[in-house]
Amino acid sequence: MLSGTDLLIGLTIILVGATVMGALGFGMGLVTLPVLMMLVDPQSVVVIVNASMAILMLLVLLQVRRHLDLRLAGGMALGGLVATPIGVLALDTASPTVLRLTIALVIVALAVLSLFRVPLPFADRRLAGPVLGFLTSLSVTTLSIGGPLVAIYAVTRGWAPPVMRASLAFYFVVFEGAALLLYGLSGLADRDDAANIAILLPAVLAGFALASFLVGRMNAPFYRYAVVCVIIVGGLTLLGREVARL
Repeated sequence: MLSGTDLLIGLTIILVGATVMGALGFGMGLVTLPVLMMLVDPQSVVVIVNASMAILMLLVLLQVRRHLDLRLAGGMALGGLVATPIGVLALDTASPTVLRLTIALVIVALAVLSLFRVPLPFADRRLAGPVLGFLTSLSVTTLSIGGPLVAIYAVTRGWAPPVMRASLAFYFVVFEGAALLLYGLSGLADRDDAANIAILLPAVLAGFALASFLVGRMNAPFYRYAVVCVIIVGGLTLLGREVARL
């Protein structure tokens, strides 16, 4: 269980990650994983971050539920549910070293996509929502990252910010709830993980409160590029550490 300086670092990075995801609807894994991977083993990090995201997104969904359109979010959620058991199985069988390297590479790749606003050319297709929901759920349940895929999809479709937050919140709550159940049934989540989730909960709640305050007040361009820079630096740091260990 986290304690001392590690706990302080964990609370701080969860606060930052929860603020980012609470405001934008994605990004918690991208922000928190590079730091948490230095404190806890990879499988536990995935469980802890996914539990934190589920709690946070439930709060966001309750806050913006009037903007939820199930016609927009339903397909993504269905695709996410289908992918959840596959992602949990992959997490259970993955090598810690391979998992860390994969996480680092995906962090950098997704950050670059976000930085250059790469569009999705097939976003207007009927199956785009379920397919991207499937791919995102697969990567999140295995690596705790991948949210920018559905976020880029939402932006490409031109969803209004409140609709985007509500739709992504509903999507994450649906498949994250299923993932947490499967983590428990498969033995991937243990008492230490539950304890870490509990002691980090105040940071999740504080991040939600801060995000709620910032949503209508932040300078979006500056905030977005600052977050992307942190993501890229964090990913490259993690990648460098793992390559040095080989």
